[in-house]
Amino acid sequence: MIAQLTGTVAAVGESYAVVDVQGVGYAVHAGAHTLANLKVGSSTVLAISTIVREDSITLHGFNTADERDLFELLQNAQKIGPRIARDAVEVLRPDAIRRAIATGDTATLTRIPGVGQKSAERIVLDLADKIGPVDLGGVPKQAGGRPGGWRTQVSQGLQALGWSAKEAETAIEKLDAEGADGTDVPSLLKQAIRLLGKR
Repeated sequence: MIAQLTGTVAAVGESYAVVDVQGVGYAVHAGAHTLANLKVGSSTVLAISTIVREDSITLHGFNTADERDLFELLQNAQKIGPRIARDAVEVLRPDAIRRAIATGDTATLTRIPGVGQKSAERIVLDLADKIGPVDLGGVPKQAGGRPGGWRTQVSQGLQALGWSAKEAETAIEKLDAEGADGTDVPSLLKQAIRLLGKR
């Protein structure tokens, strides 16, 4: 797999660039944020994600390895393909996306083109345990180490996944009564889903 290209920019289009590496031109798909740093004739180093399918091999280029890694991570969420994942990295910085996933901040995630409330909830649910350590940058915590507003976010998450507002409220009350040990919204949401699954 190609993970990085170092060469000369041979061409720049609306959604791609051609990078000449020792006489071989590689077509690299990229967003406006990445393409803005490329000038024809200049040298460049791009972090690359290689996507292999039955009928194609596609290269996606990024300014940093962190952007590339997040692009690949996002595609582990249901119904998130390369286009939405690339748009996510274009619209939001990697640390902002990781922080939004860690805290269950679906409002931030819905700023990504093509991501609605339900998709944002799926991203949080699917990726919260895969993003690794995240600097929460002073996100306020409630007593017990829980983030502020967790009840509202868990309720919204449950309703987005098909439960009623009343069912969500019941699950949240149980979490409080049982002293749920989760310290972040994704963990609390998963515990609520388990409680509701016992119906």
